[in-house]
Amino acid sequence: MAKFLIADDEEGIRQIIKEYCDFEGYETEMATDGMDAVRKARDNDYDMIIMDAMMPKLDGFSAVKEIRKFKQTPIIMLSARVEEYDKLHGFEMGADDYVTKPFSPKELMARAAAIMRRGLMSEDKLVSGDMTIDFAGRAIYIAEKRVPLTPKECDLLFYLARYNGKAFSRQELLDKIWGFDYYGDERTVDTHIKMLRKSLGDEYRDKIVTVRGMGYKAVL
Repeated sequence: MAKFLIADDEEGIRQIIKEYCDFEGYETEMATDGMDAVRKARDNDYDMIIMDAMMPKLDGFSAVKEIRKFKQTPIIMLSARVEEYDKLHGFEMGADDYVTKPFSPKELMARAAAIMRRGLMSEDKLVSGDMTIDFAGRAIYIAEKRVPLTPKECDLLFYLARYNGKAFSRQELLDKIWGFDYYGDERTVDTHIKMLRKSLGDEYRDKIVTVRGMGYKAVL
């Protein structure tokens, strides 16, 4: 049985999410603030964390950043903030998805299920110059130094690298990386490609190539 951590300072929202988790057969635990969420994530293993952005003691963005120091548990952020900057900030902190309030509990469950279904690891490695992509270890190294990537940046790079040289449309990447039931738009892909290139640095950013009028491919 999958285990969820629901972190939100509003009891009503926690209970709504819990009700839908119960319906889907998920076990749940609650956190009422960011500090509580970080402590519970450190002491327990969860299959999914649903994290509100605005909470007392420690906000959700900072909580996600702290959790990413010791766990790679999938995290969906909830927020009333709809600006692109806030979404980008959430992804940069390490969130796997970003859902704006008010939200549909059914959509939230669909997104959580899609994230948990993804299995993008294999037993091999890919080496390109000084860059090593360790699929099994979910890690990327450049000149033997680990590159800090968000979970979604890893998913994108791993998928493109696995099909090195093959071009994918934005919609194909949405379907493969975010899942067929993801409700976002194609700009999500552009945002994460931008973040991935920045993380790879000047020497390797050009390995992720824009295919004009279509999407992206890796040239490794």
